[in-house]
Amino acid sequence: MDLLKGKVAIITGGSRGIGEAIAKKFAANGADIAFTYLSSEEKAKAVEDELKALGVRAKAYKSNAALMADTEALVADVVKEFGTVDICVNNAGISKDNLLLRMGEDQWSQVIETNLNSVYNMTKQVIRPMMKARTGSIINMSSIIGIRGNAGQSSYAASKAGIIGFTKSIAAEVGSRNIRCNAIAPGFIETDMTQYLKEGDAAQSYLSRIPLGRFGSPEEVSNVAMFLASDMSSYITGQVICTCGGLNM
Repeated sequence: MDLLKGKVAIITGGSRGIGEAIAKKFAANGADIAFTYLSSEEKAKAVEDELKALGVRAKAYKSNAALMADTEALVADVVKEFGTVDICVNNAGISKDNLLLRMGEDQWSQVIETNLNSVYNMTKQVIRPMMKARTGSIINMSSIIGIRGNAGQSSYAASKAGIIGFTKSIAAEVGSRNIRCNAIAPGFIETDMTQYLKEGDAAQSYLSRIPLGRFGSPEEVSNVAMFLASDMSSYITGQVICTCGGLNM
């Protein structure tokens, strides 16, 4: 399928996990891909090569979305290299779980900066070319934890809840310019970041709370992102789509 043929997408944190799955899904549907990474240059290059093999333009950028200067340089470079930005997936994220009484100020700040400030930084930059083109789709990666909360994850929950409020506000601000802004709230998705959830007795406890009785896959989240990025969702904005196997019913 070529649902995104001719589109240019920026995906933060696109070298692994959900971000990698979204990059591959978009590329398979014809989009040119610019994605960011912070850790392994080797892994990022491998993903870049895989995307190019699908017949699209692709480029990996070592860029920290939590830093405004990095995002300014990134988006300027992408517009110069690819011509525009049609889709932005704000996916970069970390967790540093701890009970509040044990949580250091640095742990709190790192999560807020990486998860929430990055969405502000990137969105502020990409709406400029989108407003010029009078079209665009912004997809923010929230979490079921941002809706339900979870003991030991106050920083993560706060950052992901903040993304939801931000998403709705931006949808209201830029809707008249034909720019849509939506959020995805994944549940328990099997990635490197959540591997610990599958270990020990806790795994069965988590599974028992999911009506579909299993963890989700990055591919299943990428399907939702694909829908929100394409014209199939042309009348949808300001929404949060829970991709959680029914956990949030």
